[in-house]
Amino acid sequence: MKGLENHEKDWEQLNAYQQEVVLDESQACLVNAHVGSGKTTVLIAKIRHLHEVVGISYGEMIVLTFTNKAANEIKARLLVSDPKIAKDELEGFGTFHSVALHLLKNRLPLEKLGYTSAFQVITPDEEQDLALSIIKTEKLKIKYKNRLKKRLEAARIGSADGPVSSGDAYDDEIMKLLVLLKDEKIRQNKMSFSDLIQNATTLIGETPGLCPRWIIIDEVQDCDQLQLDFIHGLKNKDTRLFAVGDPNQVIYSWRGSILNVFETLKQQYQAVEKTLPINYRSSASILDAAKCFLKNGENIKGIREPGSKIVVKNQYNPFNEACYLADKIQAFHEAGVPYGEMAVFYRTQNQSKVFEDVFAKNEIPFEVSLKKKIGDVPALNWLIKLLRASLNHQDLASAVEVLAHKEYGEKITEKKARKIVTEGLIEQSLLFARIQGFRKQSFDIKTAAELESYFDFDQYIHPNAASYQADQQAIRDFLNRIIEDSVKKQLPLLDSLGDFINSSALYGIDLASQSIQTGTDSVKLMTLHAAKGLEFDRVFITGINYGLIPLHLKTPAEEAEERRLFFVGMTRARDYLELSYYTNPDDYRVIPGESRYINMIPPQLVENQSVTSQPVNLQELKRQIQAAQVIQVVQCEEKDSEKFDSKEPRKNQAEPTAPADPPALRQVSHKKYGIGQVISEDENMIEVDFENYGIKAFVKAFSELEVLGEEA
Repeated sequence: MKGLENHEKDWEQLNAYQQEVVLDESQACLVNAHVGSGKTTVLIAKIRHLHEVVGISYGEMIVLTFTNKAANEIKARLLVSDPKIAKDELEGFGTFHSVALHLLKNRLPLEKLGYTSAFQVITPDEEQDLALSIIKTEKLKIKYKNRLKKRLEAARIGSADGPVSSGDAYDDEIMKLLVLLKDEKIRQNKMSFSDLIQNATTLIGETPGLCPRWIIIDEVQDCDQLQLDFIHGLKNKDTRLFAVGDPNQVIYSWRGSILNVFETLKQQYQAVEKTLPINYRSSASILDAAKCFLKNGENIKGIREPGSKIVVKNQYNPFNEACYLADKIQAFHEAGVPYGEMAVFYRTQNQSKVFEDVFAKNEIPFEVSLKKKIGDVPALNWLIKLLRASLNHQDLASAVEVLAHKEYGEKITEKKARKIVTEGLIEQSLLFARIQGFRKQSFDIKTAAELESYFDFDQYIHPNAASYQADQQAIRDFLNRIIEDSVKKQLPLLDSLGDFINSSALYGIDLASQSIQTGTDSVKLMTLHAAKGLEFDRVFITGINYGLIPLHLKTPAEEAEERRLFFVGMTRARDYLELSYYTNPDDYRVIPGESRYINMIPPQLVENQSVTSQPVNLQELKRQIQAAQVIQVVQCEEKDSEKFDSKEPRKNQAEPTAPADPPALRQVSHKKYGIGQVISEDENMIEVDFENYGIKAFVKAFSELEVLGEEA
């Protein structure tokens, strides 16, 4: 059989540790898969071994992941090995939320909880809006509404352990709100992300014969308590558990993941623990440096040569660094490194803007890892509410918002909209009449144009508005995707639309190519969190200043997680890793100079290309130049650092001299940076302040500067 032949070939590629894990048939097996050890390869080999050798059907397995991307990769690789796999065989393969959603829609008795199978999934933001509406209507006393999402989640977890009390540590009515919110979601036939897991867990226990023969879990270290309860609900005495993860990559405690998942599962199921210790990805230098940030880093074994040392750079500010990286990345690319094998990491999302601007100006292709939510586009946010109300007539809140929206819809008052919706006055609102009639008309709608025509969107996004064309295009693109999804799934529009809206709530929609596509030849820009699971030939980690990496910390646990996060970022690199910090960071909350993380790396692993300097105020510097004072300019990045050996300190340099005529500073032109003013020079070096690029330092012999107003 071809499948078995392929399996045998793949089997030969596994090392002894990996083969032992795949063959293990313990009732519960936990695999500590160290970074770069082939976790996904082992996971898929295990699934194929169970199916092709042991004879377990895919339908008898549930495979749980934490991202839709990971689930799709597993399914895609299985389909490559066996193209004959039927679509419904892999319905138990997906994220925790998607598997729970599938069970609730298709296999669990929802009516016991007061729901129907047409329920809709709502985002945390939508759940918060619903809670705020209840607070307003019921006049509830709720403190700290700006932290309402977190407070609701904490209250929900607390109430799961026992009867709901009348209050909590804040001495308000949060628990009453939780009860009212639960009832309102049932009334409107809606479930939040947490509800999916909790409701599925509750009903699994009341549904005999549902438990699979095998539960297989990817990235198990990221589980929160609700997910552990879901696993426990799925596992009966005959179900076997196989879970793969890395405790060194627990970086999501802020969203509920539990630090000691391995120990919890080991004790609960008397699980066997195995290890994949060999890192195939990173060079020995990178791996040795990264291990400094772990308590048990010595357990990770690398097999690669040392490779180049880790480069440490002292950048003046983020803008100067972006210009430097544009040059560096272009040089690497011209030397044969694909853009897609290079990545820039940072700690917070707002740090990407300067890189985006500079890379765009320098025509360097790039992608930003940023999931753009539908809620970020006002027209689509309104459209989703319209479709929700059209599918679910119990969703009165969405219908009111659609009619009374300040920019779209009929722009009527909220009071009038609420009267129309609650009393069903379709004769007073054409749009509400269309909402009410959509379920009947949907059977005749086959194209995006017909869907657009039915609702007459042009009338409600207002042709005279400045955003009209952009809104029109966004809506048309979105409707096309809905129709394409319906055709692909071979489902009636009504069913496909419900699935599409639920999926968009769970995973977001890529509205503007703002997600990382690993197959494209473009530089990847992303936060350290977003980098998890990826790998690149060359990695640049920026802003290693206290206040960024690490963030300002309050507890030892936060410090430990910041170190693990930095470890994750470092180990994305295969061959080249460059770390940088700022002398003059833009953010007042960030401390100038390198954070202690730089100094934790053994000196023998580092090639330090930094120049010690003090932060400087550019405006003050210019004032001093105008006053003809002698300036000692701060360290700046050198345009041609690859042509000039900056490893050795400059020796016997003459003191910089002030311009002879300060009010009329010499101007020079550079083909890339434009026109700038010379602020200091000696016999070897010249430093220029460019209006849009800041201060640049050049070796005179390679500067390519043209002096303006003088003969050549």
